[in-house]
Amino acid sequence: MTPLDLAAAIGAALSGAVADGRIQLDPAQIPDPIHLERPKDPKHGDWSTNIALQLAKKAGTNPRQLAELIAAALGGLDGVKGAEVAGPGFLNITLDAAAAGELARTIVEQGHGFGRNEDLKGQWFNVEFVSANPTGPIHLGGTRWAAVGDALSRVLEANGARVTREYYFNDHGSQIDHFAESLLAAALGEPTPENGYGGQYIKEIAAKVLEEAGPDTLKLPRDQAQEVFRERGTAHMFQEIKDSLHEFGVDFDVYFHEQSLHASGAVTKALDDLRASGNLYEKDGAWWLKSTAYGDDKDRVVIKSDGDAAYIAGDIAYLRDKVSRGATHLVYLLGADHHGYIARLKAAAAALGIDPDSVEVLIGQLVSLLRGGKPVRMSKRAGTVVTIEDLVDAVGVDAARYALARSSIDQTLSIDLDLLAKHTNENPVFYVQYAHARTANVARKAQAAGVERTGGFDPALLTDPREADLLGALATYPRIVRQAAQLREPHRVARYLEELAGAYHKWYDACRVVPLAGDPVQDLHRTRLWLNDAARQVLANGLDLLGVTAPERM
Repeated sequence: MTPLDLAAAIGAALSGAVADGRIQLDPAQIPDPIHLERPKDPKHGDWSTNIALQLAKKAGTNPRQLAELIAAALGGLDGVKGAEVAGPGFLNITLDAAAAGELARTIVEQGHGFGRNEDLKGQWFNVEFVSANPTGPIHLGGTRWAAVGDALSRVLEANGARVTREYYFNDHGSQIDHFAESLLAAALGEPTPENGYGGQYIKEIAAKVLEEAGPDTLKLPRDQAQEVFRERGTAHMFQEIKDSLHEFGVDFDVYFHEQSLHASGAVTKALDDLRASGNLYEKDGAWWLKSTAYGDDKDRVVIKSDGDAAYIAGDIAYLRDKVSRGATHLVYLLGADHHGYIARLKAAAAALGIDPDSVEVLIGQLVSLLRGGKPVRMSKRAGTVVTIEDLVDAVGVDAARYALARSSIDQTLSIDLDLLAKHTNENPVFYVQYAHARTANVARKAQAAGVERTGGFDPALLTDPREADLLGALATYPRIVRQAAQLREPHRVARYLEELAGAYHKWYDACRVVPLAGDPVQDLHRTRLWLNDAARQVLANGLDLLGVTAPERM
């Protein structure tokens, strides 16, 4: 019996009580699925729920009476050993060993599908992340958004959502001018301009542009030469960013160029519509969005007094474009200096007639690297920042992605490079990956010893306390996948995997799958192989949600 089966049985008990008039409750108020927890003390059973405390007042009864009603209904259910009411109305449920152990077969048979659901079916999430300016390599903050954004996208898909991974290239505005100026200055052997970009990468890209366009480019009038470096240099930087992300295991469905919004007239059309609706007004020679009418702390300049579009003008048109393509949820992963964007984007959406609740802005904090206990500050190539390539070169893709995704993004993050290089249990990604490799090794040894899953599966034999702990940890996985999506917190998957790995390692130390030399293969060995392979499957499924490999050997 899986937790979902048990939750469904509790829901059926409540629905039955409503149908026959024992409780007065709107059936729509019964959660689906009903939340179950693993009790901290195994003496309190396999699963616990506070559903009676949640619904008693609505049902016109007290929590203990409602819990006793549910317990009575569960008492005659196959697989339920007992259901007891505790405290003010908690319900503690104990499964018989066979029902609990049956989960191992369920997991193996469902394979990659175990833990996935259709809760978000019909919803379309546009997840925009990284979106670094095409003026330099991806820095460490952008690398964090790459790991988290891709993991969040995978988690949403595991809950049935349609997801578009989107990268927004800010290729319109002054930063591109400064980039082109820097490239031309490097080609001419001049110092980096004020507000320009430095670093070895600027010299490398300038050399590529000069090789393509030819040395005569430097003989052109400066504004014409700068335009050549703008067009070709941005294209090179763009391709480098895409290549770096691909090597990091992150590919986007859409690479959207800000410049296209201006070139297509989408910005002008959006602003004209806002004028017509009265949400754009003129003051002091500029045009302002009436964003305070929609919860922002101040109105925002959209067209400056010199006639140039402010950055928010592109944001407004971009919001509308995403919705026009079918997205029902617009998720943005932005850096710590973008808190003001939350109210700003929601107000812009509301002014356009878009549900502001469809706009979700996730703000992430800074990342730092440590080596030998001291900060790592400089990149050989970028000069002033640590890049995605620097991190991958130091620890590899798997360790980098896992380390960046395992903490809540609202926390500042310090990554210890020395720790991630260790092949010990101190290193969380090694600890989890080693658990998976160990399950694969057990399966190989079992095969060599003639232990197979065919025939002899008897879940009632899984009576060791560590088997109950491992089954309980495995059973929690579908709930973690749901929570990670609901809360937009993929780090919950990583923390869960570490708990599962711990439960598996303890089980491995206590319970043999392969018989000792000379001993016959018994049903217990075959059944434990099912449990081993179930752990292997869930570890692989969880690592896949984080974009981390599940190695067979380490």
